[in-house]
Amino acid sequence: MSDWCNILSGVPQGSVLGPLLFVIYINDIDEVINSKLLKYADDSKIFNKVNSVEEVENLRTDLRTLVSWSEEWQMLFNLDKCKVMHLGFNNPHVDYFMDAIQIQECMRKKTWG
Repeated sequence: MSDWCNILSGVPQGSVLGPLLFVIYINDIDEVINSKLLKYADDSKIFNKVNSVEEVENLRTDLRTLVSWSEEWQMLFNLDKCKVMHLGFNNPHVDYFMDAIQIQECMRKKTWG
């Protein structure tokens, strides 16, 4: 008997339906936040203008909401791979957290592809 017969859930690695099912599964993630969200394969990028205390709190609220969404749907973020990038001259460079863990700052990001 092959090993894949014992799988209780999920999609076999390299399947044609895997990426499609994943996109369907996370399709509503951007409906629960106010910030903009880019999704590509299994990567997500949340971003918004942050020039005031209110805008900082809005982004922090969205991050808390994403953590709650991920726990509800059992699709946890890999917090070691989560990064924050501060852009612009007026950006206050505040700290952001996910699940009480500070998101590390990065100066540049490799592009998708």
